[in-house]
Parts: sequence; C-alpha cells; structure tokens
Amino acid sequence: MRHDDTQRALVAEYFDGFRTSDHRRILATLTEDVEWVIHGHRTTRGKAEFDDEIENPAFSGSPELEVQRVYVDGPVVVTTGEGGGVSVEQGPFRFAFSDLFTFRDGLIARVDSYLVPLT
Repeated sequence: MRHDDTQRALVAEYFDGFRTSDHRRILATLTEDVEWVIHGHRTTRGKAEFDDEIENPAFSGSPELEVQRVYVDGPVVVTTGEGGGVSVEQGPFRFAFSDLFTFRDGLIARVDSYLVPLT
C-alpha cells in the first residue's frame, strides 16, 4: 500500500470510530502526544485529553459525518465535509467541517478542526 493510501485509510478509520463513538478505534490512529486543536473552542494534548473530548458531555449520541473531499500532501491529509449532531441544550444541529491531519511515524500527531454552523 502506498504511503498516501495508508494515511487515507487511517483517516477513514478515525472517522468511522467517531461515527460509532468507538474510543479504542479512534485512539489507535493517534500518537501518544497527539494535539487536537478545535479552532475557536479548545485544544487537547495527549491521548487522555483527546479521549475526554470524543464524547463531550454537551452533546448526545454519535455524530453524523459525511467526508466529501480528501487531499493528501506529504504528511498532511485534509478533509472537508458536513455533519450533524445533537446538543444537550439546543437539540439537533448541522455543521460544515474541515479537518487537517498531520502524521508522524505512521500515526496522526495533530488534528486541526475547523467547524462552521449551518442553518
């Protein structure tokens, strides 16, 4: 399998894990010191903090995530798409997203998430 294909497969595994709230599946794609920067909201550092954010208590259930585009450039994979979820306080919501995954030693070392609410 080519390097690009391996990274694409790992990102697909990451998203599949989120769709089912499968913590072990998601964490297996990450380095121990992973950083997750949810721009404008929060930054987590390390697998333990990342794990806590997978099922944020402000949301109910697993998110719907539709990846529409995937771009690979060296150690970086960029995805765009749309998703939906349920806020405990405000009910169902939709959003557009772009996630930028930076790889190191075959695993995801950093995730930059950009989320935009949709009406």
